[in-house]
Amino acid sequence: MSGLIGKKIGMTSIFGANGKYVPCTVIEVGPCVVTQVKTKEKDGYDSVQLAFDEKKEKNTSSSMKGHFKKAATTPKRKLAEFDGFAEAKNLGDVITVEHFAEGDMIDVSGTSKGKGFQGVVKRHGFSGVGGQTHGQHDRQRAPGSLGNSSYSSRVVPGMRMGGRTGGDTVKSLNLTILKVMPEKNLLIVKGSIAGAKGSYVLIRK
Repeated sequence: MSGLIGKKIGMTSIFGANGKYVPCTVIEVGPCVVTQVKTKEKDGYDSVQLAFDEKKEKNTSSSMKGHFKKAATTPKRKLAEFDGFAEAKNLGDVITVEHFAEGDMIDVSGTSKGKGFQGVVKRHGFSGVGGQTHGQHDRQRAPGSLGNSSYSSRVVPGMRMGGRTGGDTVKSLNLTILKVMPEKNLLIVKGSIAGAKGSYVLIRK
C-alpha cells in the first residue's frame, strides 16, 4: 500500500457537518523524499524508500550521508518502505501530504507508549481479589494460581503474568481523513492512534 511517514502532533476535536463532536488526531505528514527505488530485478521486490524529518549531519554516519547524497537531499531521521504507488517514483522525488485527500480511508502504524514492568491488573486487566479481610493484606493485586500441579507441574506457555508493557507496534485500521492542510503539512484523522506526541507513524492508504 502506498503511504507516507508522519509525526503525531497530538489530539483535538472538531464538529462534523452533522453538528456532532468528533475526537481526532493531528499528524504532520511529509514532505517525504524518495531515497531509494527497489526493483524486482535488482532487489527481488518492488518498493520505494522514503525519508522524513531533518537530522544533523554530525549525528549521521558516513554511509548514510552517502545514501542521502545519491538522492540529493539532506540527512533524515526516519526511513520506511512503501509500495503500490500509482505513478513511478524517481530518486529525489518529494511527496507531500497532498498524496491524501479528505474522505480517504487509511491505516496508521505507531509505537505504543512504553510503561515499563507492570503487574497483571494494569497489564491484563485482572480485577484483583476481594476486600482486604480475613488476614489478607498484600494479595490485592496478585495474579493468583499459575497452573495445575496435578498433571503439568509447570507454568504453561502464554500464561498472563506481570511483565514489560507497551512499546509495541500497533496498527489502527480504517481511519477516515477529516481534513488535509497542505500549507502546514497536516492531516486531521478521525479517532486516536497509538504513540506519544512527537512519535513517528506510518500512514498507508
